[in-house]
Amino acid sequence: MVNVAVLGYGVVGSGAVELLTGTGEGQTKKADDLVELKYILDIRDFSESPFASCFVKDFSVIENDPEIDIVVEAIGGAGVALEFTERALKAGKSVVTSNKEVVAKHGSRLLQMAKENNAIYLFEASVGGGIPVLRPLSECMAANEILEICGILNGTTNYIFSRMIDAGLSFEDALKEAQEKGFAEQDPTADVEGFDACRKICILASIAFGFHVLPEQVKTTGISNVTLEDVAYAEATAHKIKLLGRAIHNQDGTICAYVEPHFVKNENPLSSVEGVFNAVTIKGTATGDVMFYGQGAGKLPTASAVVADVIAIARQMERSAYRLWSEPRLEGTVSVDTLSNVWYVRLLEDTLDNAEKIETANENFAENAYFTLPMTRPEVDAQLEGKKVLSIIRVLD
Repeated sequence: MVNVAVLGYGVVGSGAVELLTGTGEGQTKKADDLVELKYILDIRDFSESPFASCFVKDFSVIENDPEIDIVVEAIGGAGVALEFTERALKAGKSVVTSNKEVVAKHGSRLLQMAKENNAIYLFEASVGGGIPVLRPLSECMAANEILEICGILNGTTNYIFSRMIDAGLSFEDALKEAQEKGFAEQDPTADVEGFDACRKICILASIAFGFHVLPEQVKTTGISNVTLEDVAYAEATAHKIKLLGRAIHNQDGTICAYVEPHFVKNENPLSSVEGVFNAVTIKGTATGDVMFYGQGAGKLPTASAVVADVIAIARQMERSAYRLWSEPRLEGTVSVDTLSNVWYVRLLEDTLDNAEKIETANENFAENAYFTLPMTRPEVDAQLEGKKVLSIIRVLD
């Protein structure tokens, strides 16, 4: 039997406890046959909880207990969560987490630290919630050279776009609705400005390409400037607007990684991903396109991925350890400004040469919209110099 400590009793932590113990909505005994919950770390009072006897407030109790084999870090953030992760690994305890911020910023170092201390560091839940994608990418596609990763990596922004399309809500109203339903935080910056998706594409790219891709190497543009007019033009041209994270493996070995809104053709499977669902497509040299789809967040979907990692370690599966990433290589990534695409451009009562004009049934638009020829963003900006630009959105190939 393997002893487990859970750090943090919030949404993910409480979900993990339910699944580990076979209680609550999870109602599974799979983990209960392998592991035993010994501690829950939280500074709040849970004296009325059925797990009251497990609660401690001092991490050193867990750190210094030789019976603890696995620590589940469900605190979040990059402060004390990072400190406790480091201390647990140095004590020879394996760590499982859903903390995308810590993994995106410190993953290569923590993987190395785990190896040095005969421990395992797993983080399947950090990307895609309950969608199994990291282990399949690391193991099942190991015979492939990964050419590209592209995905809808944030359920909040996808929900906002779905409501703008289906209900004609403005960005502001769709965001407010998402907050009221609990799909968006009261401070939605990490979601709507693309930072959450950025962290996830960093993790995916690091696993796929073998070196740590840092968030500061990923140009990130959010969705707050996308309007109902843009949504209408997309619909008129058989496209949907989606916030995508992409990582492209160039022929010279460099990586181009970025996050920004895209026009996505209706025949592309990503265009049909609605609401809070996520989807990731991975293109391999042998497999071609492979798609992973499911609930990208939520208490039990995320906890499911966490506990799956716990079970993998409890079964002493050597394959449960990800291959090490090398340290970040600043020369290993190139700017998204080198990437050539068709662009959707909307202008205020202006024209654009050498571009296809978009016609729409809405005659109230005092503007023109176009699809450009394939070109880089700097080339687009040069053509638009002096014009009254309302929107510029990349079109997915």
